[in-house]
Amino acid sequence: MRKMDRMRPLTVITGIVLGSCLSISFSLAAVLLIFHILSDDYPRLSHEYAPLLVTFGIFTVMTAICAASFYALVKDHKARWISQAVMWSGLLSVGRYYWP
Repeated sequence: MRKMDRMRPLTVITGIVLGSCLSISFSLAAVLLIFHILSDDYPRLSHEYAPLLVTFGIFTVMTAICAASFYALVKDHKARWISQAVMWSGLLSVGRYYWP
């Protein structure tokens, strides 16, 4: 079995984090679309639009970081450890941002 034919545990964990960030980003995009459609009928939704847009931006950036890290791991790129450090520090930053 070649080295690239098997999935390493760190690659699996990175894929799970990538999938989670992508699903959160997609769900927030759907909520943004619904808020945009309903904003004329429900003006109180306009107060929630800016924080929702910030959260969407945060998770979209995290999705891009996780995708780059996953790609670097799968391709066994020399920058894979740097991309992993960026991904984990980004994940910790997101956790710190939302921690009460």
